[in-house]
Amino acid sequence: MAGLSDIEWTDATWNPVSGCRVLSAGCTNCYAMRMAARLQAMDHPSYRGTTRKSGTRYVWTGETHLLEDTLDIPLTWKKPRLVFVNSMSDLFQDNIPFEYVERVWQTMEKAKVHTFQILTKQPERMAEFLKRRNKPALKNVWLGASVEDECVTYRIAELKRCRAAVRFISFEPLIGPVGKINLSDIHWAIVGGESGPNSRPLDINWVDQIFDQCELYDVHFFFKQWGGVNKKRTGRTFKGRTWDDMPNLHVHA
Repeated sequence: MAGLSDIEWTDATWNPVSGCRVLSAGCTNCYAMRMAARLQAMDHPSYRGTTRKSGTRYVWTGETHLLEDTLDIPLTWKKPRLVFVNSMSDLFQDNIPFEYVERVWQTMEKAKVHTFQILTKQPERMAEFLKRRNKPALKNVWLGASVEDECVTYRIAELKRCRAAVRFISFEPLIGPVGKINLSDIHWAIVGGESGPNSRPLDINWVDQIFDQCELYDVHFFFKQWGGVNKKRTGRTFKGRTWDDMPNLHVHA
């Protein structure tokens, strides 16, 4: 599962891991969980055993696969791309060995033409990996954490422990207020509502709160979508315009 992406803030996706687990409230209606269930139903070998039926829907089982045959894919892309790493999983979930994460890091180090965006719900484990790795941060790797409501804002502090060229927060799906947060040493914020079946509504006050704090801390603000069952209809306009602010891409040697 790698290739060009429709996600507004990236160009391509690269999935060296498949499978995940439900960790917090933001996982409830995960698009990757639904997609993995469809791929599993089609007997896609990378997604066998990754989901199970629970009531009327499918959920993660916690089973993961290390997709070693995908590790070199970014090296075959010649044109520079923004690459979202593991759009269908989380590289830093508990059962992904650090030895394998290191192999992912080595690919990113070789593929200097690209900029890689890694997003996790377990930034504390990402910080542990980087501490053990004990090497300078790669200029072409951005590190992010998902924060869907005030219950998980502790992830911001954990992300700050990670050495990175760019640190970013994905407030998506934003399902509640995040309160007053300290965005010092954070470079970029993505905000978006939940979309698809059973999506929970996005309150404009929650977006305003984050926007104001991005301005206070001089953080690039990217508004992805209002979400809902039909996200194209609700659009992505906020305060009368679209917000596609991003950090500058790294300069290659």
